[in-house]
Amino acid sequence: MSDVETLVLTTVNAPYGVDLSAHQLAALIADPGSAHEFNASVFAFFSEVSPALQQQFIAGMGVDSEQVSAVASQFAQLSGYTLPLAA
Repeated sequence: MSDVETLVLTTVNAPYGVDLSAHQLAALIADPGSAHEFNASVFAFFSEVSPALQQQFIAGMGVDSEQVSAVASQFAQLSGYTLPLAA
């Protein structure tokens, strides 16, 4: 596991008592269903992980950045927070 994956997973897993893998998180951050379910780990990715680290994780995992941006936008609307990846 890369340093980027380790840092991201530590941030999104520990506070919520979950044990997502990097691949599971990568799928969730691009899944609109995550916003509808208000997935806490995905929201933590968008709100607690630094924007630079978010970009590194997305690139490293090969996730479609437009899909991620759309999910981030959904979370921003639902939460009322400004999120860096929101379109």
